[in-house]
Amino acid sequence: MNKIFKNKAAFAGVVFIAAVVFIAVFAPFIAPYEPASQDLSVRLAAPSAAHILGTDDLGRDVFSRMVYGARVSMAVGFFAALLTVLIGTLLGMVSGYFGGIADSVIMRFTDIMLCFPTFFLILLVIAFFEPNIYNVMLVIGLTSWTGLARIVRAEVLSIREREFVLASKMLAVSKSRLFFIHILPNVISPIIVYAAIGIGGAILTESGLSFLGLGVQPPMSSWGQILMQGKDYIYAAWWLSLFPGIVILFTVLSFNLIGEALRDILDPKEYS
Repeated sequence: MNKIFKNKAAFAGVVFIAAVVFIAVFAPFIAPYEPASQDLSVRLAAPSAAHILGTDDLGRDVFSRMVYGARVSMAVGFFAALLTVLIGTLLGMVSGYFGGIADSVIMRFTDIMLCFPTFFLILLVIAFFEPNIYNVMLVIGLTSWTGLARIVRAEVLSIREREFVLASKMLAVSKSRLFFIHILPNVISPIIVYAAIGIGGAILTESGLSFLGLGVQPPMSSWGQILMQGKDYIYAAWWLSLFPGIVILFTVLSFNLIGEALRDILDPKEYS
C-alpha cells in the first residue's frame, strides 16, 4: 500500500475513486434535490448558487442527478468486473490446467467471442432483453472475460509444471485444494490488475449504452444518460455535456492509473 502512496498519479486516482464511492454511498444526504424532481420554471438554468451544475430540459438538478448517477456507475462497474473475473478466472484455470479437449473447446469459444467487437455484441444482446441496470451489468460481465481467460490460462500453463504443483499431485491433493490453495494465489496478481482496469472499462461501456438509450432507463439517472440529454442542447446548455463527461473521464482514468500501479507493484520481475 505504501508503494501506491508513493506513486502520485495512482494515489490521486485512489483519492478520486474514494470520493466517488463516498458520494455514491451517501447520495441521499449529499444531493440537494431529488434526482427525478422536475421544476419547469428553471428549465435549462445555468450553474448558479441554487443549482451548482445547472438544470436539464425538465428542470431537474444536474448535480443531484450526477450524485445518484455515481451509484449506478459504481454498481455497474464493480458488479460487471466481478462477473468478468469469476468467468475469466474459472475458464482460464480449467483450460490451462486440464489442457486437451477442455483447453481446445474453451479457447476456440474464446476466439469466437474475440471475433466480435465487444460493444457490438453487447448491443446485440441488449436488443433482445429489456434495457435496465441488471441486464446491463450481466451483459457487460458476460462479454468482457475473454482477455482475462487467456491471461490466466498462460499463467496456469507455466505454474502447473512447477515443483510444488507436481509434489501436491503426488500427495493426492484434491483438485479443489490444488486450484484454490496452490494455483490461484500464484495467478492473483494479473487478475487484480485486470479487475481494476475492467471496472473503468465497464463504467465507460455503461455510459456509452446509456448515451445510446440502451442502458439504464429513466427515472434512474446515470452519467451516460445526462450526456445523452446534453447532445440536444450542446450550445444552449453546455453544462449537460461538460460535467458528466469530465466525471466519466477522471473516473475511468483513475481506475486505469490504479491498475497500472498495481501491475508495477505486483509484477515480481520488478523486484527480482
